Amino acid sequence: MLSLKDRLELLQNDLLAQPQRISVYHDLPFAILRYDPQEEWELRCEAKLLATKLANSGKQVHTISLAELLWEAIASTEGVNAIVALERQRGFEAAQMQITTYLSDQDWRPLPDLLAKRLRVLNPAKDIAFILRTAAMAPAIYHMSKLLDEMHGRTRVTTILFYPGTLEGTTGLRFMDLQDREATGNYRVKIYG
Repeated sequence: MLSLKDRLELLQNDLLAQPQRISVYHDLPFAILRYDPQEEWELRCEAKLLATKLANSGKQVHTISLAELLWEAIASTEGVNAIVALERQRGFEAAQMQITTYLSDQDWRPLPDLLAKRLRVLNPAKDIAFILRTAAMAPAIYHMSKLLDEMHGRTRVTTILFYPGTLEGTTGLRFMDLQDREATGNYRVKIYG
């Protein structure tokens, strides 16, 4: 298995190649860089270094935090106090399910819409988006496979999802290495695992 730095180097090479080698779909220009959950802080530092290297090669990297999008969705719906009250009344699972509803239901603040809005202002010819703080969706607030499926056709901006988890086989990802979670392998994007 490759080290985090090796995976980042492969990603950098593919992002700088002409044409880029991160995706086979023009309407799903995503790739996943998998890292071990305990490497979160190292990953954040390495992602900043990668962004600098890409900037030195004429690319502009924009960081999008899934944690920020999560809190934005909560704040713009019923607010954090409603979630706290729900958790006190009915427990963690009910509160988590309510947040999932906020991020999934068109009547609230769907996560794909929030992400597409952030990507819409970027230029596909020169900009790259790094999606970080993915662990904010743990343990089961929103599945990343669902997010990528729902982003199909919604952007042309090269987007890298930094995914905390373990790789099983060649395409099976287990989010946050949660043992009660099945490793999923239905991603249609390149995985730097």
